[in-house]
Amino acid sequence: MRRMQSSGTVTLIAHRGASALLPEHTLAAYQRALNDGADCIEPDLVMTRDGVLVARHDRDLAASTDIASCAEFAAYAVPRARGAGTAPGWPCENLGFAQVQQLRATEPMPSLRGRAHDGRFAVPSFDEIVEFAESASRRVGRLIGVIPEIKHSTYFHSLGLDPEKALLDAIDRHAYLRTAPFGVQSFEVGNLKRLHEATRDFPNVFMAQLIADLDHRPADRKDMCYADMLEPVGLADIARYAQVLAVHTPRVLPIDPATGAPAAPTSLVAEAHAAGLAVYAWTLRPENCFLPPAWRCQGDSSTRCEAGARRELQALIEAGVDGVFADDPGLCRRCMEAGAN
Repeated sequence: MRRMQSSGTVTLIAHRGASALLPEHTLAAYQRALNDGADCIEPDLVMTRDGVLVARHDRDLAASTDIASCAEFAAYAVPRARGAGTAPGWPCENLGFAQVQQLRATEPMPSLRGRAHDGRFAVPSFDEIVEFAESASRRVGRLIGVIPEIKHSTYFHSLGLDPEKALLDAIDRHAYLRTAPFGVQSFEVGNLKRLHEATRDFPNVFMAQLIADLDHRPADRKDMCYADMLEPVGLADIARYAQVLAVHTPRVLPIDPATGAPAAPTSLVAEAHAAGLAVYAWTLRPENCFLPPAWRCQGDSSTRCEAGARRELQALIEAGVDGVFADDPGLCRRCMEAGAN
């Protein structure tokens, strides 16, 4: 079975890089993550007008770049919903890659993580990320995994853009993607099936099916919701085209509303393993607001709580997950190493 291999017992994935410490989806954040012991890096991929894959979590570049302060891009603004009203937005697909290269990354959660690093780092293309991973692999003497998430595939296809072909073209251009651990994630289904078929000759490549809120439906499927996908028949179907099931942590560790602490683990890990799927959990974040209420430290929602983060990671490991997505891979690596001693 094609599957990501870790340097330890659990695969440690740098969620958007070391995004708790540096602006997400920048080469600096990826480098920090690797320095801190991540097994692989995770870029979210959207597309520019001219079909280049770039690393941003949101199509709207206002969420994580300085585009709103760049006068030359004012004409590209479009109204976007913001709370009860609207505000200017800059969809990535309205700009060419050369224009995106002029932008600089900003922190998308400044109330939690500040703005000390805003304006310092460029927005990388997927090609640049692969070249970075290959170079880093040579420096550290181990293969660095790359696990991108294709964002909004159906929407981009409606514009005449094809993110799956762009990924396949990248495999053709970069020998590294044909040898290093390379996984593709998506909340959609058809794109993973297409890529699974197209990469059968590459045992290093694997697919990871992301699961959103259980009552929601994949953008390309109207016949089922995510809850259906977690039933035995649904898991068996996923195993036909994917090797990993990637789920939000409460799918593994549900929170007991009476205590604010995780209850006993669900049976999902065992059921996924029985279907032949590894289970990766997302996302481990060290701030109080992301932790189970009972495991938070004294302070406000933005307080960094390493003790609570370690407890959450350890509980997931004990529940049998095969991988975790983490905003602070260094904290997780230290916890893993301490647990192994």
